[in-house]
Amino acid sequence: MTYIIEDEMPPVRKQSSAKLWIKTGIFIVFGTMFGFALYQDIAVGFFQWLWALIAFIPCLGVGYGLSKLVPMQFHQKFQVVTLSFDRIYFGLILFLVTLKTVSGKIFGIHFVADVIMCAILGIMISRIGGIGLRVHSLKNKNSVA
Repeated sequence: MTYIIEDEMPPVRKQSSAKLWIKTGIFIVFGTMFGFALYQDIAVGFFQWLWALIAFIPCLGVGYGLSKLVPMQFHQKFQVVTLSFDRIYFGLILFLVTLKTVSGKIFGIHFVADVIMCAILGIMISRIGGIGLRVHSLKNKNSVA
């Protein structure tokens, strides 16, 4: 994390609040799509809630760890934190979504697709939470009273 002292306000789309809302919106879209698919697979008998929990819980740690890798900058003058694009997370989610699609739609291996869905949701939830905690901590630590 770097501290920046400059006279120009950073773009709104890079500021932490805007980025967190965008990430939350993406999670809601994916969560809704994956939630319906997971519910359907559980209703049919392809998957069980216990298996979903077992796949979901370890991924919370992975997502929280990934939140530590997000490049952040604190702008002292405006008391604003900006976030940069995280290529590692983007690549991981793109890989997992592709793997889920291939395993579920092409090969028809619903169990693997459901495990990957749970992993994606766990990673997304904990990463958003971890980023929010980091931003909150930075703002509190650096705020001028």
